Amino acid sequence: MTELDAVLFANEAFYRAFADRDMAAMAEVWAEHAPLSCIHPGWGLLEGRDDVLQSWEAILGNPGSPAVGCLAAKVHMQGDMAYVLCYEEIEDNYLIATNIFVHEGRRWRLVHHQAGPTAEEPPIESESDDEDGLIN
Repeated sequence: MTELDAVLFANEAFYRAFADRDMAAMAEVWAEHAPLSCIHPGWGLLEGRDDVLQSWEAILGNPGSPAVGCLAAKVHMQGDMAYVLCYEEIEDNYLIATNIFVHEGRRWRLVHHQAGPTAEEPPIESESDDEDGLIN
């Protein structure tokens, strides 16, 4: 597995935890030693592991929270930091998101998530797009 694949795997783990409403998996995705921050749509800035994870506990524990899917993820890497730009699909609407990862220990872990509304729809992906958008 390349480092780009590993970052995409970490990004997928984040959205899988979100979709499964799995708080233990969500906590595993986030870094333990690096500073954390999160900006949910319509929320203010959350900083620190406790505040960020409490926000996810509230979201995942709310039965009215909509299902979220990740589309058109693109990785950009710089040393031990990587960020993923992607679209989030929520009830036939789209948000655009940035997920920032750092290499912590032997894996990539999330340090920042921010999502907000966009009028754009994600690009249509094809099997030939596998390497498109992956930048070293």
